[in-house]
Amino acid sequence: MGRVGWGGADSGPGIPVAAAGFSGTRAPSVDSGPPPALGDRPRAAESSGWASRPIGGFCVLSAMASENSPLLAYRLLGDEGVAFSANGGGGAGGASARKLSTFLGVVVPTVLSMFSIVVFLRIGFVVGHAGLLQALAMLLVAYFILALTVLSVCAIATNGAVRGGGAYFMISRTLGPEVGGSIGLMFYLANVCGCAVSLLGLVEAVLDVFGADSSPSSGLQVLPQGYGWSLLYGSLLLGLVGGVCTLGAGLYARASFLTFLLVSGSLASVLVSFVAVGPRSIPLAPRPSPNGSTPQPQVGHFTGFNSSTLKANLGAGYAKDYTTGAMMTFASVFAVLFNGCTGIMAGANMSGELKDPSRAIPLGTIIAVTYTFFIYTLLFFLSSFTCDRTLLQEDYGFFRAISLWPPLVLIGIYATSLSASMSSLIGASRILHALAQDDLFGVILAPAKVVSRTGNPWGAVLYSWGLVQLVLLAGKLNTLAAVVTVFYLVAYAAVDLSCLSLEWASAPNFRPTFSLFSWHTCLLGVASCLLMMFLISPGAAGGSLLLMGLLSALLTARGGPSSWGYVSQALLFHQVRKYLLRLDVRKEHVKFWRPQLLLLVGNPRGALPLLRLANQLKKGGLYVLGHVTLGDLDCLPSDPVQPQYGAWLSLVDRAQVKAFVDLTLSPSVRQGAQHLLRISGLGGMKPNTLVLGFYDDAAPQDHFLTDPAFSEATDGTQEGGSPALSTLFPPPRAPGSPRALSPQDYVATVADALKMNKNVVLARACGALPPERLSRGSGGTSQPHHVDVWPLNLLRPRGGPGYVDVCGLFLLQMATILGMVPAWHSARLRIFLCLGPREAPGAAEGRLRALLSQLRIRAEVQEVVWGEGAGAGEPEEEEEEGDFVNGRRGDAEAEALACSANALVRAQQGRSRGGGPGGPEGGDGEGGPATALTFLYLPRPPADPARYTRYLALLETLTHDLGPTLLIHGVTPVTCTDL
Repeated sequence: MGRVGWGGADSGPGIPVAAAGFSGTRAPSVDSGPPPALGDRPRAAESSGWASRPIGGFCVLSAMASENSPLLAYRLLGDEGVAFSANGGGGAGGASARKLSTFLGVVVPTVLSMFSIVVFLRIGFVVGHAGLLQALAMLLVAYFILALTVLSVCAIATNGAVRGGGAYFMISRTLGPEVGGSIGLMFYLANVCGCAVSLLGLVEAVLDVFGADSSPSSGLQVLPQGYGWSLLYGSLLLGLVGGVCTLGAGLYARASFLTFLLVSGSLASVLVSFVAVGPRSIPLAPRPSPNGSTPQPQVGHFTGFNSSTLKANLGAGYAKDYTTGAMMTFASVFAVLFNGCTGIMAGANMSGELKDPSRAIPLGTIIAVTYTFFIYTLLFFLSSFTCDRTLLQEDYGFFRAISLWPPLVLIGIYATSLSASMSSLIGASRILHALAQDDLFGVILAPAKVVSRTGNPWGAVLYSWGLVQLVLLAGKLNTLAAVVTVFYLVAYAAVDLSCLSLEWASAPNFRPTFSLFSWHTCLLGVASCLLMMFLISPGAAGGSLLLMGLLSALLTARGGPSSWGYVSQALLFHQVRKYLLRLDVRKEHVKFWRPQLLLLVGNPRGALPLLRLANQLKKGGLYVLGHVTLGDLDCLPSDPVQPQYGAWLSLVDRAQVKAFVDLTLSPSVRQGAQHLLRISGLGGMKPNTLVLGFYDDAAPQDHFLTDPAFSEATDGTQEGGSPALSTLFPPPRAPGSPRALSPQDYVATVADALKMNKNVVLARACGALPPERLSRGSGGTSQPHHVDVWPLNLLRPRGGPGYVDVCGLFLLQMATILGMVPAWHSARLRIFLCLGPREAPGAAEGRLRALLSQLRIRAEVQEVVWGEGAGAGEPEEEEEEGDFVNGRRGDAEAEALACSANALVRAQQGRSRGGGPGGPEGGDGEGGPATALTFLYLPRPPADPARYTRYLALLETLTHDLGPTLLIHGVTPVTCTDL
């Protein structure tokens, strides 16, 4: 079976039917041998792995540990016939690492993270300054924002298998590695710093009671204080927390459950104390006065349930915070409240250890959020009913003073701080392990890949433990606390954005079982998180967004996996489809015309210069690379074209051209070209110009060997281990070898395109163009050169209206478009006019200059006199168009005219015969610029197919030794003088 196309001087065979071993970034690999049945054991672990192989619109599955399979490597049956899925996220442990239930794995850590130390030490702060009404409003707003994110988390979690990494996994698998990796790293740092903040808060709470400098009435004063001692206490507590997390999620879950019981018991005692304890006066620690005088003792009152107390506490009463001396406002109090409620992802971070994360994450998170909201609301009401404003504002830890058994409140404070630090550390380790497995940041995270036999990522735990220890060295983290909250909000906004993108993309596979969301809730969640970021800390919010942008740029430059299924592609498809439907061909106007090229290529090894030149000529229009594979599908077991797409897409990437790829199978090249001309493109974006390499006897060149973009390793592989392009495309056709494309079919293809009202461009000797002329970046730095345009049929050289016909204007338009490209900015456009035998000099030039002025084209116009060779054989009467081409004049006379035209063009190019066409040493005898590219008028093919060979010979004679040349025939209007 042969295959053929065009491109440059090569018309040899195309690429093989099966590019064996190709596994580029865009194309699935194809192995020989029969595919396994769906119910069979996948063979990736036993042989060279099967990737996805398109068969009849479906995909054979693989058991590869990666996500290359569209079904996430699911197996329908395991060894014992039990349903099985390979989505385990626990590393080496696989499914055995998934053992946490909804309650232990999600509800408990989320409740503890959302309570943190705020529930014991900041209830009085919020109610005392904001009052009950504003405190409830703050709580409703905070939980409204969190609820919007929870809805998005539930939707994503119920749309497919969730692996380890929680929020990072959801974001990265939706928005891609660039955004997911940057936000995942920020979320990881937020958890690391959050762990340090919790530990330092716990140290301060312990020293307030047991420190040597604590109040004698409230503490035992047994622990020495100071920076070094605080660091020591924090490090010891971190060792305890790190030890629990290192031993695995099971021990963490049991420790969290014990902590949950202690916190619940402490809260229960507080709630009972509000009812059981009678009114009492509570002496408050004296606060230093601003003028340095002796501070006055203060007394707070616990009144029990009293309507007067409630009435006094309804309104706001913002005052100075006795711990910092700063004046409180609605925003500052709300920021403190919101900081303590940002732990909604604690359960999602454990996704790799959950038995059923798709069910546990939404159910457990909703339960935890509802429970904490109820407790916060109840404590707000009870505090407002029973405590006066002085007690609330001057003693944030008043729970101890009103408790039936104060030590139980201390136990609750210590337990919540300890649990929050454990939750942050184990969550950080799981995020880091997921980042390391995805290999987004290279070897720097390699230690985090280490796991135990049970799948516990103890390497990531130790890595995170070391970072937390470094953060503890900073001591006070008041400023960093705001940054941590902002980082959390960035992650929440990204989750909302992920769900919003999936919803807007309208992908059929986005069908979560949780349906209590819409794009409105997602969009509102994104806006709310961004607003809250700037409300809490404008500087931290701006810095976090800048950091996210820098990390995204780093990951984009480094490159990432392409098998995750980016939602950006789905969104682009959705929007492109919508706008393609609105691109009405009936509303096209000539003043907005642009070239839309179909370049037919046989072997791209010999066509790279033409590929890049066509990319420059498209001017923002459609550019399609077409290739015809010869064959009959009825005689083949499968379509040989589909496996070739990966190689051609990789070619487009390496050549850095903005082109689509369209391949077809046809019994003949001519029929295949007709197929591509008819069906390439979509809607209003369809090719209007066919580009072919010239059909001549020049020896094909292998530009893969000389082009730096295609330099490859000596072992025939590219970076990443995929096969090199040189192994995917056959070597150039040997000189003198038979061609599958005949001259008759070549000219017939040109004639077919013109019949289909398509413009035609034939490119010859494009390989002689210097590389800088085809570069995208060089703008005007190269030596001056000419672009020559001959806007008349040199095989019918007449002046008058022929200079401004449709085809002549098309040549001018294409040359002008090329001059807009940065690499051709230095080109000087020259337009040549041939004077007729009875035409006065200057008349045609004046008409053309007036036309160029109307078309806003800057060019140099030159009149040339037709040579003696042509004049001798030229008749007095006017010949009809195509007389020489169609043979109405003798072949000898036509050959003489073509030779004379060739000599005329060569004389005007300013090249020395010794330099050769396109040579750098060429000149015009006066040291002037040489001609880099020549545009010639392409005559229509003859009506008689028997004359096709003679027509091609005339074109060969006309363009002989001219250097890079474009023969163009335009059939559509392309210019407009109106605004």
